[in-house]
Amino acid sequence: MIAATGADESSVHYRGWRVVLACFLMAFFMFGFGLYGQGVYLAELQRAHGWPGTLVSAASTFSFLLTSVLVIFTDVLIARIGLRALILCGLTALGASTALLGLMRAPWQLYLAYALMSVGWTGMGSVVIATVLNAWFARRRGLALSLAFNGATFGGIVLVPVLLALSSSIGFRSAMLAATIVMVVLVLPVVVVFTSWPVDASPDAANVSGGKAARHSRRELLANASFWTMVLPIAIALLAQMGFIIHQVTFLEPLIGRASAGLAVTIMAAMAVVGRLSLGLFVDRLDPRLACAASMTSQAAALLVLLQSQSPTVLLLCCAVYGFSIGNMITFPPLIIQREIGSSAFAAAMGLGTSISGIVSAFGPGIVGLVRSVSGDYTIAFAMCVVLDVVAAGIVLWRPGKRAEVATS
Repeated sequence: MIAATGADESSVHYRGWRVVLACFLMAFFMFGFGLYGQGVYLAELQRAHGWPGTLVSAASTFSFLLTSVLVIFTDVLIARIGLRALILCGLTALGASTALLGLMRAPWQLYLAYALMSVGWTGMGSVVIATVLNAWFARRRGLALSLAFNGATFGGIVLVPVLLALSSSIGFRSAMLAATIVMVVLVLPVVVVFTSWPVDASPDAANVSGGKAARHSRRELLANASFWTMVLPIAIALLAQMGFIIHQVTFLEPLIGRASAGLAVTIMAAMAVVGRLSLGLFVDRLDPRLACAASMTSQAAALLVLLQSQSPTVLLLCCAVYGFSIGNMITFPPLIIQREIGSSAFAAAMGLGTSISGIVSAFGPGIVGLVRSVSGDYTIAFAMCVVLDVVAAGIVLWRPGKRAEVATS
């Protein structure tokens, strides 16, 4: 066990909660700039340079796929350059990316900016956040993860409207440079002061995924049934989730109007925060596989009702129920990994699992869009998402064998 289990994790003075604050800020800016902000870049770069939407969209796809490759090696990077150095590299890369987005003049610079953003994901994304919090928490791990990952949702709720408002008032270039400066000013000192391994975890911290053991653990993971019964259902559920989120407004606008469709997105995002906080209070006392299956089932039920109704109230309620479980899909994997795979291969399992689920889920919007084009409406497309969620819930409940400790050498 890496976590400092002898410490009082319930105390507000426990240093791990300061680490949670650092992780919250990392998630806020990484997801705000790296995920939710991409819609802003698409619109503003088209307006500023006249570039086709396909060019900018292709750069986004390139970035997500590159990220899915780079995160596989997170454990090796931690072992070789250290946790704090990796996070600072990620912060530097993300800052360079967002500044370049405001300053760029040629399409090749767009791909450079998005490649730098992928490096930012490697240093400040969910794998690093989960790995460091796994080291600091044992009894309150679920709550710590929920609080930290809420930064991702707040990044979408706060940062995107701020970027849009600043772009309208001072221009996209100045908006991106100003936001980049604010990020560095807020995140840099917090990372330097608070991010580290617990003192009594230092012998294991080097083992989190070091050198040969890390590479061996990845080979072991690919042959580990417990790993696959966690990764596959999460990947399938995220594929359905990404498909619905991207097409949500297009589906709802003809039924309830643009303003109400925008409200539905806001409600869904707000409920994601509520869902993470609510689950965080109890998840450490729950079986994470059962809780994960329940979340997937609730999303399937919400989509099923959504397809059967045209009532604005019911549709908004369905979006609220669906949103309640959105954020928790990235909270469950580290909890399952810690219980069933173990600490010695935690970062390796998180990196490999995040890579697989990232690649699979990236096809969600395209698959839903293709099915919608072929069938003529969203009924079959979203029904497919319902089936995927139910299948994912069934797989995650399968427990193949006993706890498997990987890469203990």
